[in-house]
Amino acid sequence: MKVKVTDREGGNHELPFQEGDTLMQVLTEEDLGVRAECGGCCACATCHVYVGAQWLEKLPAQSEEELSMLDEAFDVAPTSRLSCQVLMTAALDGMEVTIAPDWD
Repeated sequence: MKVKVTDREGGNHELPFQEGDTLMQVLTEEDLGVRAECGGCCACATCHVYVGAQWLEKLPAQSEEELSMLDEAFDVAPTSRLSCQVLMTAALDGMEVTIAPDWD
């Protein structure tokens, strides 16, 4: 299974994943600039991504914690998600995501 990722420079990548991985794990293993400073605890927004609109309905609803962290992020869009909160499943094979701009 693969996820299609556009990095901050516009480069395209197809990254393999296994069921049960988080999107954050997949992105940080490939060192595409996702900092994920809290390690996936939903305590920051440094793993912010944009999910392809057609994939949003396949994701679980955002938790209050995720919404709160996104409130503190920059360049938030209707398709914004924290990649630490996206659990990868077979239904997400082929999902398209774009890494959000870094705010440092």
